[in-house]
Amino acid sequence: MTDTSPSIAPLLIIGAGLAGWTTVREFRKLDATSPVVLVTADSGDFYAKPTLSNAYAQKRTPPQLVTTPAAKMAETLNVTLLAHHQVQSLDTAAQTAIVSHNGHPQTLHYRQLVLATGGHPIRIPVAGSAADQVKSINNLDDFAAFHQALGLDASAAMQPPTTTVVIMGAGLIGCEFANDLVQAGVAVHVVDPSPRPLALLLPAEAGEQLQAALQAQGVVWHFGTTVTAVEGADNRLQVQFANGSGVAAQMVLSAIGLRADTALATAAGLACERGIVVDDMLQTSAPHVYALGDCAQYASAGQRTLPYVMPIMNAARALAATLAGTPTPVVFPLMPVSIKTPALPTVVAAPHPALPGTWKAGDGEGVWQFVDADGVQRGFVLTGKSTARRMEQSKATHA
Repeated sequence: MTDTSPSIAPLLIIGAGLAGWTTVREFRKLDATSPVVLVTADSGDFYAKPTLSNAYAQKRTPPQLVTTPAAKMAETLNVTLLAHHQVQSLDTAAQTAIVSHNGHPQTLHYRQLVLATGGHPIRIPVAGSAADQVKSINNLDDFAAFHQALGLDASAAMQPPTTTVVIMGAGLIGCEFANDLVQAGVAVHVVDPSPRPLALLLPAEAGEQLQAALQAQGVVWHFGTTVTAVEGADNRLQVQFANGSGVAAQMVLSAIGLRADTALATAAGLACERGIVVDDMLQTSAPHVYALGDCAQYASAGQRTLPYVMPIMNAARALAATLAGTPTPVVFPLMPVSIKTPALPTVVAAPHPALPGTWKAGDGEGVWQFVDADGVQRGFVLTGKSTARRMEQSKATHA
């Protein structure tokens, strides 16, 4: 077992997703020389995770989604990259992490530690002989494996009409994948216990608009039910629903949502709830240990997790300043989310889930505003051509 000297302990970042790499990039703007070590279980290649759910619309293959190879990122940002390394444990009192590669562990001392461990896809129990064939897409490797298994060709104009995918979940990611795959000529069925798509984010009328738009593209909806079993083998699956119906398919994709990856933090004794609990400075319950991204539960956001790009960018900038010696609390502005459903372009600025209020139709088609008990606008939804009114509605909304 090798040991790095604590006298030259680096800033240690665990995770090479958007949160990890953006923190490094922002830190290097402020500190060009302090040692930085980034540990990741994957290759460390940089890519935009949101592109996974619309790659076929852009006819992009998995390798084309990589915007900067890991080696180039490490060289440009002056980072020691430990790719394909597993973090086995943390000792926050000793300020050490034990990491391993090919069965060889080593102890790394750190000056400051950033947890950017991301999230895991939520999976619900499914019965049947082919239950283990249900896929999730949470990273580039998942994306490549899914499309290879389906035999899809992003360069082809259309796919054989016999290719059928069942998507579990009509939330943001499920709808984006449904739109993307149906554009590739895949027969898409979406199953969700809710009465309409994006039921937790959109007012009923907006959800119904999205439902109709995707249905016109060929998406078949199955609301008020769930997938209970997947039977079969060899690319011939029978998917059974709780309401007694079902459909034959080549693939089942689970897109139910993400759960913060808190395993490492929990084992180290850090406070965790829906995510790793962090204060306004993004510090965890342990000194010198910080967290951001999909794994974090932000005090600044009302103890919420925020699995979106803009919160990560804001958090990374604030954290980088703190790590570089200027304590900086994170402040989240209004951060509208663009949902990648070309069938009906949609922008959502969602209010806090616990905020009392009501949705009301705004001025013009495709505009809804969330108004609190005092009549103050706290969120909005725009669809279709009204998405061009994003800035106008942002100015009218109090975060």
